[in-house]
Amino acid sequence: MARSRFRMPALAFLVACALPSGASAATLGGVTAPLPGAAQTTGPIVLKGQPGPTVSGRRGVLIGGVGYAPAKAPDAVKRVIWAANKLRHKPYKWGGGHGSFGDSGYDCSGSVSYALHGGGLLDSPLDSRGFMRWGKGGAGRWITVYATDGHAYMIVAGLRFDTSGAGEHGPRWRPEPPWERNFRARHPAGL
Repeated sequence: MARSRFRMPALAFLVACALPSGASAATLGGVTAPLPGAAQTTGPIVLKGQPGPTVSGRRGVLIGGVGYAPAKAPDAVKRVIWAANKLRHKPYKWGGGHGSFGDSGYDCSGSVSYALHGGGLLDSPLDSRGFMRWGKGGAGRWITVYATDGHAYMIVAGLRFDTSGAGEHGPRWRPEPPWERNFRARHPAGL
């Protein structure tokens, strides 16, 4: 019995190897538990039982290019993140997402429109100029759309969703800081 105390169980070892770097929890059978030796404060605790990926707390987390919604966020915010995740591999297409929410590719405002529509916060697509007047002025608590007459992106629960940035082109969660010069900040009422 004493010998097994010092060995990592095979299943825990396999789960630990399969997790992205920085993760500190494994979810098995719907129960989230810390990995052996992992500190609770170094990474997200992934939760199950939601229609999309969720982590504990109030800030979203980016894991392997996927946005994880914070468990303490309002449902609309979670749905915006999960909708944006659906566009991660779509190409950039100028004007994409403006004629209809369903398209083969998306531009900046088309991808923001799609995600907000997924959260129940937008009835029809807007271009970047439309986002300059949309919602309420200033930064929101959970969602802020930044718009100029030529570009739009958004920050949702601390995660940046944009078509421009380092690496691949097209709508993606971007880990690098945004450039907010001359952008108007707008947010949905109450969020």
